[in-house]
Amino acid sequence: MKLNMKIGIIDYGAGNLASLYNALVYVKAEAQFIRQPQDLMQYNKVILPGVGAFGTAMQTLCRSGMHEALKAYVDNGGWLLGVCLGMQLLFEKSYEFGEHNGLGLVQGQIVPFDKSMFKEPLKVPHTGWNQIHFCYEDSIVKGLKNKEFLYFVHSFHAINVDSYSVLGCTDYGYNFVSALKQQRIYGFQPHPEKSHKVGLCILKNFCEIKE
Repeated sequence: MKLNMKIGIIDYGAGNLASLYNALVYVKAEAQFIRQPQDLMQYNKVILPGVGAFGTAMQTLCRSGMHEALKAYVDNGGWLLGVCLGMQLLFEKSYEFGEHNGLGLVQGQIVPFDKSMFKEPLKVPHTGWNQIHFCYEDSIVKGLKNKEFLYFVHSFHAINVDSYSVLGCTDYGYNFVSALKQQRIYGFQPHPEKSHKVGLCILKNFCEIKE
């Protein structure tokens, strides 16, 4: 049975949108792409995906007006899920190849992994399967164990995040924030759409969260 929920995927030229779209269709969501800022308000929930460089992604969002539309969407009570780079864009600032302002929806900054703090030699980018330790129960992780494996691909992560916004942490050389929740904003550093049953469960749960 199809979920009675319209899910918008923001298409700004950054990310493997097909795999995310297919994952949402698999969990019976009515998924559509959003290419115009004025179309955001038509959707119950919105997903901000992304791979690539933070600065380039923000330039694209700003040029299209999508950055201001996203802020208005959240201010008006919309549900937003940021995935991988999409999660990083939620923060105030990134230091990826320079200094770039983010959407500023969540407190914190994005920085490269600090190899000097690693407990053992590890490769960056952090690529492959790793566990998330969930800090508390939440609707988006309903039905999941405390330490589930999800698929990661990233060289940067968030710091200085308010403790109340930290939904989950992952260990790679040291602990970093890999999932967040702030009111109606969620973020996941790993790719749910590439994380098999666990990722599909997260996407389905997001779609089913009650207003």
